Parts: sequence; structure tokens; C-alpha cells
Amino acid sequence: MEHSPASAWLAGAATAAEQQGAGNLLRVVLIVMLVGCPLAAWFLLRGYRQKDD
Repeated sequence: MEHSPASAWLAGAATAAEQQGAGNLLRVVLIVMLVGCPLAAWFLLRGYRQKDD
């Protein structure tokens, strides 16, 4: 197994980033999912809170 220098990895990552088209959409979907899942969990689970009146 060959070890490539870090500059080769960075150059490969840069060329791969230029070729991708749906990167922004994927970022938006991931951010909405990361924010929306805890918000939905909080909304659904708040009804199960016990009220000690």
C-alpha cells in the first residue's frame, strides 16, 4: 500500500469538489435534518412529560 503525500490528497479533493454538482443540495438536506430531527423529537416527546400538580 503506497502512501501519498498530503499535497496529492488535497489536489485530488479539489478536483473532485469541482466535479460534484449536488454538493450544496446535500449540505442543505443534512443541515435541515440535523436541526429538524431534534426539533421534531422535542415536539413529540413534550406531550409525555409528567405534570406533578
